[in-house]
Amino acid sequence: MKRLIVLCTLCIAALALSAQAKYVFYFIGDGMGANQVLSAEMYRSAVQGAPLGRVQTLMTTFPYSGQVSTYSASDGITDSAAAGTCLATGTKTKNGMLGMNGDTVSLMTIAERLRERGWGIGIMTTVAIDHATPAAFYAHVPKRSQYYKVGKQLVKSDFDFFGGAGFHYPEGKHDDQTPNLYRLAEENGYTIARGYEEAQQMLDIQSPITNKKLLLVQRGDSSTVHGSNLPYAIDRKEGDLTLAQIVSTAIPFLEARHDRFFMMVEGGMIDYACHSNDAATAIGETWDMNEAMEVAYRFYTAHPDETLIVVTADHETGGMALGNGGHILDLQLLQHQKCSAWILSDRFSQLFKNTKKPSWEEVQALYREALGFWDTVEITPEEEQKLKDLYQAACRGKAKDAKNLYKSINALGEAGVALLNRKAHIGWTTRSHSAHAVPVFAIGAGAELFSGWHDNTEIAPLIMKAVNH
Repeated sequence: MKRLIVLCTLCIAALALSAQAKYVFYFIGDGMGANQVLSAEMYRSAVQGAPLGRVQTLMTTFPYSGQVSTYSASDGITDSAAAGTCLATGTKTKNGMLGMNGDTVSLMTIAERLRERGWGIGIMTTVAIDHATPAAFYAHVPKRSQYYKVGKQLVKSDFDFFGGAGFHYPEGKHDDQTPNLYRLAEENGYTIARGYEEAQQMLDIQSPITNKKLLLVQRGDSSTVHGSNLPYAIDRKEGDLTLAQIVSTAIPFLEARHDRFFMMVEGGMIDYACHSNDAATAIGETWDMNEAMEVAYRFYTAHPDETLIVVTADHETGGMALGNGGHILDLQLLQHQKCSAWILSDRFSQLFKNTKKPSWEEVQALYREALGFWDTVEITPEEEQKLKDLYQAACRGKAKDAKNLYKSINALGEAGVALLNRKAHIGWTTRSHSAHAVPVFAIGAGAELFSGWHDNTEIAPLIMKAVNH
């Protein structure tokens, strides 16, 4: 009887894994912990007047989910290079290293393995295409900061498609005589599309473009653009490139070239926003990745037995807490923030640069416009006095900017965003990464493999298992 039960169990397992994944979408929300996802859903629910949490992201509707530990080989808290390497190869490495183990031995990535089998490969992101997470799928360097070297490995990778903001340093950071990376890309068979509209025009032509590889970057002169990131969703202007547009370009392009494809899609700006402890902007970036996910999901509905969508994160950023005292959240207050902390910081800096010593009324006007203070967000006399004290310190040159990994935030801009976060009852424990577990969600062929608790070493091998079955 016991033997029969075992045999039945094995048969059921075999049936459950009977479908083989031919199309893989691997979404990575950089810095996206469970609370980043939950805050996005609760915020949308609050502003739409729905019961809390009823307005869901696509990922939380997937039938299989679990949690993932993220520590690196060198530290309990990982950086994006070590985490990206692990998600790309299934092997732990030291912080700062890309595509190598701790002994600087190169590791083959899941994208490289599938490329050897003839799969189409697409790597896309909202940040620079040579940033840590996308680079982890094609580059092998001991230091993530070797951007020019990483870029040279990108153009030699022979991957079919890259999409994102562009290269950090197209001519190299310190040497203007080095060959331009965009020119090297063209010499290695890549056509460069500057913006979504130009990419669509190329795809309409079909035959010439599908004979080449494609590099889609934000608008601008591709010989000079230095792309560190696409604009935040909250700051986006008409015509700016979006992650959803990149995915919608990559799918038909890869389909035209291959009968199987693998796509890594990074929502990289979630991390940037959380480094700034900017909840409204982080929520916007989480929903922005959700829109890209919906493009992939539409493809899945047409190929449900052959498509696998996996969504996870490399780590959590900011130690985001939903609640900072009492049993209340006022997430709907975040709707009054009209720009990111980055843009608000720049506007305050420009105000002080233009007028040397602006009036308190001018500072108030900027707070009103950008954060809704006094008009739609109630500010107590005590809170106003703290802002005024900081303003006076700024006039004396005594206000200290808030620094994080990517940008120094003007003290007045940082204080305003921090106050709005507190009033929404959102807390932060750090401006760096945390060791929090991150979620994983899956749907499609082999999706059941991702249920339960995992280490980040397991995700890439599980995808390969779904592909190899």
